Amino acid sequence: MKVRTSRRSRNVVIEMEPKDSALPPVSLPELQVKRILAPVDFSDCSHKAFHYAIQFARQFNAELMLLHVVIALPPPPQMVILERETLSAEYRVESAKQLSKWRREAVPGVSVKAVTREGTAAHQEIVEAARESNSDLIIIGNHGRTGWSRILVGGTAERVVRHAPCPVLVIREREHDFVADDKSRASASKASGLAHAE
Repeated sequence: MKVRTSRRSRNVVIEMEPKDSALPPVSLPELQVKRILAPVDFSDCSHKAFHYAIQFARQFNAELMLLHVVIALPPPPQMVILERETLSAEYRVESAKQLSKWRREAVPGVSVKAVTREGTAAHQEIVEAARESNSDLIIIGNHGRTGWSRILVGGTAERVVRHAPCPVLVIREREHDFVADDKSRASASKASGLAHAE
């Protein structure tokens, strides 16, 4: 194997001989992902993003923080403030139960911390949580709303991407997946078992 620079361009040329079996190993810098933030709203799309987050946390041996934001809405004029506080407390308790349920889905060996925050805008709370926890990556689901729905509701994922202090991986509802869901894994495992039996 010979390595030389090209005369016409500044590229490096590697000339291989028949006895050479492969290119020399190239050392690439390792990705340092220690803390992953996974904001969830308990929808199917955020559940899908959570499964991506679990796999990333497992692969990088990273700590995973599962975050749900409780949106604090101003009470209608006829509603007593005490009722609003009661409803808010009930919603926080229900959110904690859901987070606990999702947390149990994590594979063994993945450290998952569940957190609930309250605020007036989900994207602001997500960005602030990422800053406070010094997150290296945010993995968030995107509902893919279009038209009036997107204009009225706004895209939380889009706003997080704009303001996040770290890289953001956005998982869409329908896309080419590189992390298989439980059904895909089960059918692949079954097909593999049948192939070995033959």
